[in-house]
Amino acid sequence: MAGRNANAPRILIVGGVAGGASAATRARRCNESAEIVIFEKGPYVSFANCGLPYHVGGEIEDRDKLLVATPELFQQRFNIDVRVEHEVLSIDRENRSIKVRGPHGESNEPYDRLILSPGAEPIVPPFAKGTFKNVFNLWTMPDMDAILSRLGKAAPKRAVVVGAGFVGLEVVEQLQRRGLDVSLVEKSPHVLPPLDVEMARIVERELRDHEVDLHTGNGIAGLRSNDGIASAAVLDDETNLEADLFILSIGVRPRTKLAADAGLEIGEARGIRVNESMQTSDPNIYAVGDAVEYEHGVLHRPARVPLAGPANRAGRIAGEHAATGRSSAMASVMGTAVVRVFEKTVALTGISETMAKREHKRVRSAIIRATNHAGYFPGAEPLVLKLIYEEGFGRILGAQCVGGEGVDKRIDVIATAMHFGATVEDLAGLDLAYAPPFGSAKDPVHMAAFVAANDLDARPPLLPPGTVLDGYQVVDVRTASEIETLPLKGAVHIPIDELRERANEIDPKRPTVVVCHSAKRAHVGAMLLCGLGFQDVRNLTGGMSIRSLVEPVGESTT
Repeated sequence: MAGRNANAPRILIVGGVAGGASAATRARRCNESAEIVIFEKGPYVSFANCGLPYHVGGEIEDRDKLLVATPELFQQRFNIDVRVEHEVLSIDRENRSIKVRGPHGESNEPYDRLILSPGAEPIVPPFAKGTFKNVFNLWTMPDMDAILSRLGKAAPKRAVVVGAGFVGLEVVEQLQRRGLDVSLVEKSPHVLPPLDVEMARIVERELRDHEVDLHTGNGIAGLRSNDGIASAAVLDDETNLEADLFILSIGVRPRTKLAADAGLEIGEARGIRVNESMQTSDPNIYAVGDAVEYEHGVLHRPARVPLAGPANRAGRIAGEHAATGRSSAMASVMGTAVVRVFEKTVALTGISETMAKREHKRVRSAIIRATNHAGYFPGAEPLVLKLIYEEGFGRILGAQCVGGEGVDKRIDVIATAMHFGATVEDLAGLDLAYAPPFGSAKDPVHMAAFVAANDLDARPPLLPPGTVLDGYQVVDVRTASEIETLPLKGAVHIPIDELRERANEIDPKRPTVVVCHSAKRAHVGAMLLCGLGFQDVRNLTGGMSIRSLVEPVGESTT
């Protein structure tokens, strides 16, 4: 049994990659006397799994660049013993030991502190669990090597990617880069399910512009095959997508069996339950990474957030606490994430408007269109930013952004503000850097906050882009050419610069919504009408450019 020397604990770590490797190196930096051993089931202890799709596509040319740290480096630099291809079979909590199976048999290894970083595993439907030679997941280095081997030997021309989450979209982009024709299948109604529908539609348009064959709201029911070679994906609606390469990116589930078998507590989100020091229900055992539950900063309850950022931060805390008995507390997580989809960047933080409503929150949202830097400076790229916030107090619940350069910057700013409990007024007051090549004096972050603050102050209130407009007096302040390109039937057309003189053509007592292309001119028009005594005036957030992506149900005027 371990536990003989509190100043020189034996710390065993199950699993490497992000959480386990971070825990090990932090433990060493905090305690030079500790004995630290990492047991990794696979052949690689620390690799950049987020980079795997980009090596498949050839954008990252050197495979070795994906190897973040080798066992030799761990030993030489940190005096950490790394044992790859060693699987931990069980935990004996009473005797503080683990049973390990390695290349030379089984052994029992005692510990003073144990850190679990088992990660997650891809979800594979039953029909795909056979020995298909051309059906793959992309989760580990061996997965990547197998895909590259198939690409080299069989030279496939057409691929089907199942799952339009972050990894699935990266795979689609990289297969297209290699010259394959790609079909993308997503069971949810739109790609990137964490997004709200209107934001996801911008991503879908980008995919179609790059000739991706997109199938949403349609899952995969099975595979047609012959002699171990899949030839077609059969969808729920019986569509057959013929291909010679299939990549499954349906999602992941946490690897909790080792912990559960040891009697450690599993939470309601089906992850290992931990405290702020990453201790499990056994204080001598810690857990980090994709297998655990983190406190969600918006939902204020444990949630699984399988992202590399939280895994690294959790590993750092667990390693320090295991080595010293103290550490800072693990901060809550927001699920902040970013992905590139061809020429677009997509980023998000917090929760969507859809989720907020599902959580019965009194929620509102504002959508703005802007450019990443001053529009008069060469190279300005458009972006769409959606801000989600509570009705009344205006606490920020989430944000989503799609566009070109600078999308990640805006979401990171908002995520930082959310970490400190910011409201839309707080966001509007941020002192952000400005010069024409980098931003605007009124940054898109400010603009979204200004629009949200106006909404909360009813100057004027905003309507969601998919609102059914029956019953409203709709005033369209766009130009004639804009209306011809994107018509809105049933609206009264009065260009914004004529509205003051022609306001007598509309009824000041009727509920009125003002519409333009992006909602900027509509705001001016709505405030003008309010100033002229109109009693109930709204602005359609995002304008027609966003409304055109969403089809209101049951409306007769569009």
